[in-house]
Amino acid sequence: MSLEIKINDRTANVDQVSVDGSKYIIRVDDKSYEVDAIEVENGVYSFLYKGKSYNIEVIEGENSKNFSVNTWRDSYEIDIIDAERKYLMSRTSGESDDELHIKVPMPGKVVRVPVKVGDEVKAGDTVAVVSAMKMESEYKVKQDRVIKEVLVQEGDIVKGGQTMVVVE
Repeated sequence: MSLEIKINDRTANVDQVSVDGSKYIIRVDDKSYEVDAIEVENGVYSFLYKGKSYNIEVIEGENSKNFSVNTWRDSYEIDIIDAERKYLMSRTSGESDDELHIKVPMPGKVVRVPVKVGDEVKAGDTVAVVSAMKMESEYKVKQDRVIKEVLVQEGDIVKGGQTMVVVE
């Protein structure tokens, strides 16, 4: 299981490598950790790492992907950024004045590209349609633009973060 986790202002890729009872091997970015973890009471966990014990309180935030994590000395705000969250963020973020690259936030298949180089598009026009997670998403421009490059075509498989269309 792999997740992108935002910890305060830092983002890390976290993978659960293995589980054996209460023993976990996790990888944070490129570093592996072997920990023994148990829930000692509702929302309070005890971690053993390199012979030291750490008690951590985890409080669920506004939804099931936001948490406040408290240790003896520090507090952290945690956001889990999974495929669903990336998709939802892409639907609300869109293009800004200086963002001229229309990118897909998650892997999928290009269903339709209704534009070609040189086309003038109006605010709200669709420049690409991608199928991901059994849903079709339309990627639109928020301002009047001219299509500078089309980097994908119908049927292409795209990776998360890949630029599909460049506008000017």
